[in-house]
Amino acid sequence: GPGIVLLFSFGQEVKEPHVQCVCVCVCVFDVSSGFSFFTSFINSNGFVATAEPTSEATYLGKMPAKFGMIAALQGDLDTNDGVGKVYFREDSSPDVLRRAAEHINRAFPEDDEVDPTHAVVITWADVATHEPHTRGDGAPKKVSKRNTFQLVLASLETASYAIVLYARDGIQFTSTPAGDTNAVMHAGFSKGLVRGFLLSRQGPYYRTTTDEEETVRALAEETNSGQRGVWVYEIGTSPYFTNVAPGEVTDLPTEAPAQASGGHEDADARRPVYTDGQVEYPPYQVEAEPIEVHPVQYQPPGIYLMLLFSMFSVFSYNLGTCANNRNKCSQFADCRDYSSGYCCHCRPGFYGNGIQCVAEGKPQRMNGKVHGKVFVGNSPSPVEFSSNDLHSYVVVNDGRSYVAISDIPYTVGPSLQPLTALGGVIGWAFALEQPGFRNGFSIIGGEFTRQAEVTFVPGNEKLTIRQEFKGIDEHDHLAVSTTLEGRVPEVPPGSTVQIDPYSEIYQYSNNLITSSSTRDYVVSLPDGSTDTRTYQWRQTITFQSCQHGEAMRDIKPTQMLSVDQVFAMYDANNELIRFAMSNKIGDVNGEDLELNPCFTGRHGCDTNAVCRPGEGTQFTCQCAAGFNGDGRTCYDIDECRENPQICGPNAICNNQPGTFRCECEDGYQFGGDGQTCVEVNRPVDPCEEGTHTCDIPERAQCSYTGGSSYICSCLPGFIGDGRVCEDIDECQPGRCHQDAVCINTQGSFTCQCRPGYYGDGFSCSSERTKTQCETHRDSLLGVTEFGPRGPRPPVGQYIPTCDENGAYNPMQCHDSTGHCWCVDRNGQEIPGTRSGPGSRPMCIENGGVPPPVGPRPRPDVDALPPGTHLLFAQSGRIEHVPLEGYDMKKDGAKAVLHLPEKVIIGVAYDCVEKMVYWTEITSPSISRANIQGGDPTAVIKSDLGSPEGIAIDHLGRTMFWTDSVKDRIEVASLDGSQRRVIVDTDLVNPRAIITDPANGNLYWADWNRDAPKIETSYMDGSNRRVLVKDDLGLPNGLTYDSQSSLLCWADAGRFQTDDSSVELCLLCTHKMECMNPGRGDRSKVLEGIQYPFGITSFGKNIYYTDWRRDAVVAVDRYAGRESDEFQPQKRTKLYGIATAYSQCPSGQNYCAVNNGGCTHLCLATPTGRSCKCPDNAVGCVE
Repeated sequence: GPGIVLLFSFGQEVKEPHVQCVCVCVCVFDVSSGFSFFTSFINSNGFVATAEPTSEATYLGKMPAKFGMIAALQGDLDTNDGVGKVYFREDSSPDVLRRAAEHINRAFPEDDEVDPTHAVVITWADVATHEPHTRGDGAPKKVSKRNTFQLVLASLETASYAIVLYARDGIQFTSTPAGDTNAVMHAGFSKGLVRGFLLSRQGPYYRTTTDEEETVRALAEETNSGQRGVWVYEIGTSPYFTNVAPGEVTDLPTEAPAQASGGHEDADARRPVYTDGQVEYPPYQVEAEPIEVHPVQYQPPGIYLMLLFSMFSVFSYNLGTCANNRNKCSQFADCRDYSSGYCCHCRPGFYGNGIQCVAEGKPQRMNGKVHGKVFVGNSPSPVEFSSNDLHSYVVVNDGRSYVAISDIPYTVGPSLQPLTALGGVIGWAFALEQPGFRNGFSIIGGEFTRQAEVTFVPGNEKLTIRQEFKGIDEHDHLAVSTTLEGRVPEVPPGSTVQIDPYSEIYQYSNNLITSSSTRDYVVSLPDGSTDTRTYQWRQTITFQSCQHGEAMRDIKPTQMLSVDQVFAMYDANNELIRFAMSNKIGDVNGEDLELNPCFTGRHGCDTNAVCRPGEGTQFTCQCAAGFNGDGRTCYDIDECRENPQICGPNAICNNQPGTFRCECEDGYQFGGDGQTCVEVNRPVDPCEEGTHTCDIPERAQCSYTGGSSYICSCLPGFIGDGRVCEDIDECQPGRCHQDAVCINTQGSFTCQCRPGYYGDGFSCSSERTKTQCETHRDSLLGVTEFGPRGPRPPVGQYIPTCDENGAYNPMQCHDSTGHCWCVDRNGQEIPGTRSGPGSRPMCIENGGVPPPVGPRPRPDVDALPPGTHLLFAQSGRIEHVPLEGYDMKKDGAKAVLHLPEKVIIGVAYDCVEKMVYWTEITSPSISRANIQGGDPTAVIKSDLGSPEGIAIDHLGRTMFWTDSVKDRIEVASLDGSQRRVIVDTDLVNPRAIITDPANGNLYWADWNRDAPKIETSYMDGSNRRVLVKDDLGLPNGLTYDSQSSLLCWADAGRFQTDDSSVELCLLCTHKMECMNPGRGDRSKVLEGIQYPFGITSFGKNIYYTDWRRDAVVAVDRYAGRESDEFQPQKRTKLYGIATAYSQCPSGQNYCAVNNGGCTHLCLATPTGRSCKCPDNAVGCVE
């Protein structure tokens, strides 16, 4: 009857293939007719995807997904229990098309009737929720609830429809596991990520159910097509799902007894019978003439069912009008309306398919990853590829292409040398065009799928190469993902391969390009002999073209790619395989190429220029769009500098070679037009806003859990419910040594030896062992005579001085000569620090024996409250002062991190991950910890002398530091990997260092007593130059304010002593100054400061630490005066200081997205970026 769902026939009834998986299986289903080809992924979790789905964890319970999806009923479903199955077929039989037409026409009674020409039927039969299949005792677990539903995709020339059918009792469960919780199943349509004007954004999302389980049950009870459980949607006329049209008939007719024509009988007649874990199906009634099904080829276990079928693409870009779709075109294209839709056309000076356009003559790059498994020779074990880097470069104006793949082990590297096909497609895409012919990119752009089959003769080894080209990314590089599967014949190690010139015939149709060829290659073996071998080659390229214009109609149906100067080499030392070849696209008859240099590539134009042919052999060179010059030499145009407003409000312009990119500032995202930056509405975090009800930050921590929710918890050392926390008195008997007293503190306790005893409070003794310094000192004094004032050394003898804990004082002086110098913790002189008579070097505490206090505080972070803070270092700890506006909230100051026995020098802050980084010289290392709570982690512990200054590039995710013993500047990734020395010459005492990430600049100070200076370079160490060298004494601290573009420093000056050893300033260098590095205009901010060490800035204020005052001092740089001072409770020297921003400063650089396209280190420069290899890296290419 009209009220009962009759599913389309499936399974044994039509001899339909199904896939039953222990993991999941991959199946290729190829149909050669229809309007267009594209790849879809049928997933056992109840949906069809239009791109390869990401992992389950990214979409289960987290819709919408990042990939295109038609969800019949999506959830975590199970088909590996021998019962649940997924069936699929492409079916254009009259009965199936008739039934599809009935559903569509009944759902849209006011529209003209339609007659589909193609259909695909997918059935999820008796699938269960994904749960363990055994009970706790190991016996099979009985599954009592199963769902059955069906998706039919029907198409005709002008539209496509989705028909979803839910059997009356076919929905027996409505939620499935999603992580640690359950999620309601989902039905609807999601476009996934959509490429906007410059960046990708989440596309439209049309959901037919909600988060209420009742809406899932209603799928089998209600309708939008006039038949219970049948739901129809017109999807082809709205390719971006901005206006998915649901059926219009929601009324249910009176139900009548079921009939058995063309579909299943009453659903109950086909329900399985369960018997103790076994399942039995009543027999199907097979139709008289079974539908012909194309053979299915099974492949090794993979991830998804992959179906290549022919139907009108519901995601094609060319329906509608330019008025609503102009932003779908490239920024270098114009949109043109046609009677049946619109098309995008690249402007003069550019080429491509209109969706993506690149400048004529400009070199092109391709970046991507290689995955898969390849067997070599008769080896039973494959060589696995896991995200191996692939890079390619093409000089378009002469057709020369270069390809390199990294991390190729020696077991497979030599055997891949014949496969120029790995990078050959980019040669075709940007081949040198002969008159009247067009290369691949000019026809189809940069988004396509390429599958190649290589068969080696005579061994019949087969290799499949599958490549997904994902278009031009934000760095103007063509992005590609490559998968290799199969076997190749072995080429012995040490062999070379020579590949003769070859040609391929490419055949073009609407959305399909094919080619095939046979190639010979010669293997030169290590013993000097040669072996000529052959392989056969077939490839298919599928893509989406615009059907409305004349673009594809003007393409010659066949073209020939001619490839010569082929080079292949495996570099065993660096585990790299390289290919190079020259590519030309032209006539299939192989006619002689015209002699004009533009068509031979022998023209001498700049690599960023296009060659324009003239009469005969005459030609001119013209710089590509985005470049200036005479064509023989071309220079990049900085569009961002020439037109600062080119990206509009709330946007950031990033110049790139030949072009530019716009990105939205923090807190903004691209709107519906893909160009305008609009404010993001974000949920309010009560913990960050301070609107929570937790106890004060000194006793409790507020943890944000999403929405408006948060959790309060007491800090260690306190007890309570988080809203009220009370101190725990840890001073219980036996906590400390019997000769020590226990002192309870808020959240902790200390042990201190009684007077006359020495130790850390846990161990106390009446005698103290002499330290190295005391032993050294007393050994020298012991050989001298005692005078009336005590021991006196011989005249001219140096005697070391020790501090109150017995450690060497960091500054040692010779009483007779007046020279002073800095020493390390072992009393050894630090080179480059010795000063002349009457002068004093600025020496850093080197971490001696700690004072007798205890226990050691826990070395973890006391979480900071929301807002902006100052972080500064004292010996053994990092403290913070919160800022209210620009004022220091002194009563809120406290220690953030306790690191006993450590001497912390430099402090830096990563505003992205909320991490504090520091250097320490006791056991030289660089460490980090999250300021929201967590344990410290050492990221660099080796090959350090005395790391002092440290700075973070929060955009490029790198850190820089100075080492005053090794006299160098290094860079590394934030996890400590990929270290590289970028400056190691002409440095004596480098200390302060600061980054300007948005502009790609680095600044540092060297307090060399003989020639102090402040220098700058790009972040890769290039373009190094001295900014300030005159009128400098001891430039200790540096800070850069990105808002005003000012570099400021604090100068501790030079000191001289009089006969009473009272330090007097004789040089007027005790001051604070600023300059604009680009203009060199130097100005004084404040004079007469005492002994500054670290410096940072925030807004109108500069904050510095002072060794004389043991304080953090605030300076109003506009008023030129000190405005405030904070002295911590612990009165010791203060070292580095940094600003912990509540939000990252605005700005972008070339390394901020996808690591700038670099495989290893990406280091920003003012006009781009440098891809650099770590020191001693193997297999890295710069």
